[in-house]
Amino acid sequence: MPLLPFALVLLLGISGPAAAEVYERVLDNGLKVLVKPDRRAPIVTSQVWYKVGSSYEPGGITGVSHVLEHMMFKGTENLEPGEFSQIIADNGGDENAFTGTDYTAYFQTLAADRLAVSFELEAERMRRLTLPEEEFVKELEVVKEERRLRTDDDPQSLTYEQFQAVAYQASPYRNPIIGWPSDLEAMQVDDLREWYQKWYAPNNATVVVVGDVDPQAVFALAEEHFGPLEAEPVAPPKPRSEPEQRGERRLVVKAPAKEPYLIMGYKVPVLANAEQDWEPYALEMLASVLDGGASARFSRELVRGERIAASAGAGYNAFSRLPGLFRLSGTPAKDHSVEELEAALLEQIERVRTELVADDELERIRTQLIAGKVYEKDSVFYQAMQLGQLETVGLGWELVDSYVDALSAVTPEQIRSVARKYLVPEVRTVARLDPQPLDGDGNGEQRRADNSNATGALADAR
Repeated sequence: MPLLPFALVLLLGISGPAAAEVYERVLDNGLKVLVKPDRRAPIVTSQVWYKVGSSYEPGGITGVSHVLEHMMFKGTENLEPGEFSQIIADNGGDENAFTGTDYTAYFQTLAADRLAVSFELEAERMRRLTLPEEEFVKELEVVKEERRLRTDDDPQSLTYEQFQAVAYQASPYRNPIIGWPSDLEAMQVDDLREWYQKWYAPNNATVVVVGDVDPQAVFALAEEHFGPLEAEPVAPPKPRSEPEQRGERRLVVKAPAKEPYLIMGYKVPVLANAEQDWEPYALEMLASVLDGGASARFSRELVRGERIAASAGAGYNAFSRLPGLFRLSGTPAKDHSVEELEAALLEQIERVRTELVADDELERIRTQLIAGKVYEKDSVFYQAMQLGQLETVGLGWELVDSYVDALSAVTPEQIRSVARKYLVPEVRTVARLDPQPLDGDGNGEQRRADNSNATGALADAR
């Protein structure tokens, strides 16, 4: 392992609660409970993660996981629609949920002595959701409008959706989390009932608690509230492996927009399927070399230096259930074309394929990246998210303890190796947004909404 700079040694040394022990228990019904004490404030975050998301959905019902997430707040055998949220608010807490490709999660943050309220409510809706038809009809319209705002009326998001559908042929990652419009139009409440019955069971869930709590007391509460729930037979989804890509794919998306947009992606492994354990960490470091803040290459050379790009980014997610993409994206600067931007991005890729990243540059990027990972642990919410995500995608929560060490061990030679091996034209997909005239005189503002789908991060928060 290379020597760490003094500032990073200090960060790792003072992380304190980040190094706190995680306690695990599996109830008789298969529910896994993870508890991480963090006593810096008298609060607690409680999260329930289900092993189901959009990548589990077959054709014809895409978007069902996300619609069901909405309906989880719309009534159970003992709760009226909206009562769940009202009880949390009455107890001084906040709550929400999110759907991703590989999971659906629900969370509450409350005073530590209110944890029993969260457990009682989550246990209630884990097995006793009612899914009333009239609430489904109303909520489905909410989701359709969400899709119109976040995707159909957002040209970059629309381009991203089309890009995903072309980059993947068989992988379920080709489908949008929010669902295809035709599937939403045809969706029935019985589709949700079947989906709920199939996946929402204690043996397909993980409860994560981080905060000012005693682990044994949390386990006792879990036994009280979740222990009586019955397990269900849960069959893993059938494999939907992506076939080998045998050449570059290109597409053009025409949509009303003010400016062009470019997104490129290369097929790459993730931690779950990499040939070498270090490869995903090297890919993550490579993404940070290109787009790890103001001192990274894209910002320094393409935005501020050559001024070819108004914006440029790189992204990679090692923590997914199935193989993914190493993405590059950007918007050309004024008086520059999208073709010039593409050439500049490809030049940057060729550079990391042929040249070693200098030691001082890598140490600067490494320090910034790892510091960000350490500082994330100042939040009980993000501590819980790390544990829940790793456990739910099948990597195991224990990886949280070795993640920073694995990043710090990446070498310049490994970064060049993954660039040479994976960032090749044969597995590249390129999408360009071709701006079309806006409505009216072309000067009006478009309806825009933040698109969590396109970031690769948590998607479609309620």
